[in-house]
Amino acid sequence: MATKKKSTPHISASPRTVLPGSEKSAFVQTADEKPAPSGTRITVSVVVRRKTPLKAANRTGKQRLTHAQYKKNHGADPAAVKLVRTFAKEFGLTVAPDTPGPERRTLKLIGTIAAMQKAFGVTLVHKNHEGTTYRVREGSITLPSELVGPIEAVLGLDNRPQAQPHFRIAGEAGDITANIAQAGGFAHPHASGANTSYSPIQVAQLYQFPANATAAGQTIGIIELGGGYKTTDLTTYFKSLGQKAPKVKTVSVDGGKNSPSNANSADGEVMLDIEVAAAVAPGANIVVYFTPNTDQGFIDAIATAVHDTTNKPSVISISWGGPESSWTAQAMTALDAACQSAAALGITITVAAGDNGSTDGLTDGQNHVDFPASSPHVLACGGTKLEASGSSISSEVVWNELTNNEGATGGGVSNFFPLPSWQANSNVPAPTNSAGGRGVPDVSGDADPSTGYIIRVDGKNMVIGGTSAVAPLWAGLIAVANAQNGTSAGFIQPAIYAAKGKAAFNDITSGTNYSGSPTGFTAGPGWDACTGLGSPIGTKLITVVNPSSTSSAKSKGSKKKPIRKRAAKKSPISRGKPSRSR
Repeated sequence: MATKKKSTPHISASPRTVLPGSEKSAFVQTADEKPAPSGTRITVSVVVRRKTPLKAANRTGKQRLTHAQYKKNHGADPAAVKLVRTFAKEFGLTVAPDTPGPERRTLKLIGTIAAMQKAFGVTLVHKNHEGTTYRVREGSITLPSELVGPIEAVLGLDNRPQAQPHFRIAGEAGDITANIAQAGGFAHPHASGANTSYSPIQVAQLYQFPANATAAGQTIGIIELGGGYKTTDLTTYFKSLGQKAPKVKTVSVDGGKNSPSNANSADGEVMLDIEVAAAVAPGANIVVYFTPNTDQGFIDAIATAVHDTTNKPSVISISWGGPESSWTAQAMTALDAACQSAAALGITITVAAGDNGSTDGLTDGQNHVDFPASSPHVLACGGTKLEASGSSISSEVVWNELTNNEGATGGGVSNFFPLPSWQANSNVPAPTNSAGGRGVPDVSGDADPSTGYIIRVDGKNMVIGGTSAVAPLWAGLIAVANAQNGTSAGFIQPAIYAAKGKAAFNDITSGTNYSGSPTGFTAGPGWDACTGLGSPIGTKLITVVNPSSTSSAKSKGSKKKPIRKRAAKKSPISRGKPSRSR
């Protein structure tokens, strides 16, 4: 007699377990809350575990991997992918045709709101905030028990805004241009009367970036969660600098697009990032990854850039972020994992540390750091106030205009990420939460709008500051370093925190990043939680971050390329003394 074949138990019948770190805080309370339409179809990103975890030597860049090696050994666990596909089928979800390759460790699942709610044990509602309706989930995600572990994060059920750009426009309080530019709530005009402003080239000169060196052959990736750029603005701007306009390419992630409108948007952020990075790294290609302002979009964009084997960015600049407390633990872990992958692949990521001082703009009486700047696998960039005498720095202190409600550099101690080994001797203050310890920022640069950057946005020249300017400034410097050294700098923290790294920085020892209570942080000799190690001395920094200078970080098969130089050009903006804004 034939034996009956045992049926495989359905995943959908398994007991459910909370997905660790998926707790989502409550959104704004509104009177017009409504259930999300059950038939609406949405796409979520499911991040699965690696086939093999990255080694510590990979995460700190000591043992770099090629993209092929990474994909083979550290991409998605095939068993986890199989489980997710089975799970999706049982709950009426489909795998999107454009789901990424295994190196991304992300499966995109499509389904109705009703199916998503059942699959992930959530309730999705529509809430209106400041005229915009968002799809919101509150509380935790639950999964069949056997999927907890194989699945590390589920992103996209909730599409509330995740981050803010970190730029501020200088201008007198009554300045129409500045006020219009801030109408989107992204920044605040700087009200000081007589401000110094610089072209990005002048800032680079003050920080001793190598004269006339190029970043030819390098690609700088820029992550943008809104706004856009106009090619005509770039052409006009770089002509005024006496430079050739950069080649700028856009990549759409999760439907994000280059959407320039007017100064009433995040265009100021996009133009600041492109113009600063390209001006200080002439010859570099620029690739802008546009994505929606959600945790799903943010993480998908970084992962897309890190694994982009077509454009191959060697450095990625990020000027968006938000307080750690505004993120779910699963989202921070997933984003940090993408940054670990960048370190393993020899890609540097620079991130703005925030513009709201030690509290990061929160009013709970506590200090907070901005994420993703607090990820230990990115270069967190704080802000200074830079003053010059001729071609030399005459004064540089912590950027702090909080008493005038005009911002200050972010900085402090993470409550989520532990103290990294390379910061062990930096006297980082104790975290509020014992699980934390990572000090922010790592480095700094000019950010005060009163000593800001001359930038062209939507047909107008304006002066912009904020730590949003510092991330692309450092990205440009790293691109120049990569071109000069003939190999990518990759994860630079171990090198810059080493004893020899001190000579590559202007140590900022004056200023604080707080006003009133709570007490924040004070600058002092060496690393501090206002300006990190300090602002760069470009030529020395390039030598320090050369991985070929230490055998432990030497990249196999890399050959030093000759330094390419361009003819020196003077321009109305870059010639002579810094300009004075009226």
